[in-house]
Amino acid sequence: MHALELRIPPPAVAVLIAGAMWGISLLAPWFEVPAVIRVAAAVTIALAGGGLSLAGVTAFRRVSTTVNPMKPEMTSSLVCSGIYSVTRNPMYVGLLFFLVAWAVFLSSAWAAFGPLAFVLYINRFQIEPEERVLSAMFGTGYSAYKSKVRRWL
Repeated sequence: MHALELRIPPPAVAVLIAGAMWGISLLAPWFEVPAVIRVAAAVTIALAGGGLSLAGVTAFRRVSTTVNPMKPEMTSSLVCSGIYSVTRNPMYVGLLFFLVAWAVFLSSAWAAFGPLAFVLYINRFQIEPEERVLSAMFGTGYSAYKSKVRRWL
């Protein structure tokens, strides 16, 4: 399974899962939720996700470190402040929020499994390999950070 580690960019994973969620929603019954409520909730959740992702990118740009999730070895600084004091992976949390928003918009119980699939995939094939690289690069500093800040929220 190492062949999938750090191979598919997380936004592409999110898009693939969103497509699967849409396909599943066409086959499964929908919840009867008024469109105004469904859309308002989806937009609110998506905006929160966008804010989290943007905060993560901004924090990385401030210290001139890479935002490329495929090359964690290019990391030049360990960012532990700002949004990174709340979650170790704000960009992935942001993508998760987009998928949750999409599930709300689709209003299908089966589509709700999409965000779960994203978390499972990203944990195994993206975050765990990143954490191995960051542990090797930053040692006890990264271990201390991991002990204080959650992986997701």
